[in-house]
Amino acid sequence: MSEPSRLDQLHFLRRYLLQQVAKVDEWIEKEEERKAAEGRRTPPPVPDWVLEHSLTGTPVTVHVGGCGLGGTQARTKALTRDEALRALGEGVEACGICRPDVDLGWLE
Repeated sequence: MSEPSRLDQLHFLRRYLLQQVAKVDEWIEKEEERKAAEGRRTPPPVPDWVLEHSLTGTPVTVHVGGCGLGGTQARTKALTRDEALRALGEGVEACGICRPDVDLGWLE
């Protein structure tokens, strides 16, 4: 069997490289789709105040919405300003770190 000519080898190389470029184009397209989908996902808005509950459901602490000590999402409830003031008035403790009582004007 004779060796392929230089021209045959170059044609083979061209076909191979075109296949590789097509694969790279697919990867680029998938990455662009992933980035676009990532950009469409927006985090939920952070509430102004949050009520943290104990495992038994008892109100424990009022926090400013972005406080990192606010507990897990399953154990918190977003509050309006009036609800947060009512909770403090009913004896629910204010977080000692984020101090929602000061933001609400409950304490100076």
